[in-house]
Amino acid sequence: MTNEDRLLPIANVGRLMKQILPSNAKISKEAKQTVQECATEFISFVTCEASDKCHRENRKTVNGDDIWWALSTLGLDNYADAVGRHLHKYREAERERAEHNKSGNDSGNEREINNRSDLQNQSTKFIRVVEKGSSSLAR
Repeated sequence: MTNEDRLLPIANVGRLMKQILPSNAKISKEAKQTVQECATEFISFVTCEASDKCHRENRKTVNGDDIWWALSTLGLDNYADAVGRHLHKYREAERERAEHNKSGNDSGNEREINNRSDLQNQSTKFIRVVEKGSSSLAR
């Protein structure tokens, strides 16, 4: 596997950078590549810590709680708090969806669509929190 194969897609990195910057801001290719490398390294660092925990517990699957634990263990409390809030909201939405499926109520379709929309909005907000948090860590 080449170094480029392990990096996050640069188009996605550039899109995330554009979302957080003013609309008239220009982003150089070098800046995108630097953020691409840093973000990839950060994700690898956290994932490795979570994976080590799973290995010690004889588990093969890394889950959201493992990522939350890794962030906390690594002293990245701002990120851990954001991930914890996101996991809580996700589980609430999943619980509501499961209850809806059990009841078999057709009028709940609109609520399910709203829950999915809320989850997508929360994911976008989480990404922005992570981006803002990472810029404050770099200072």
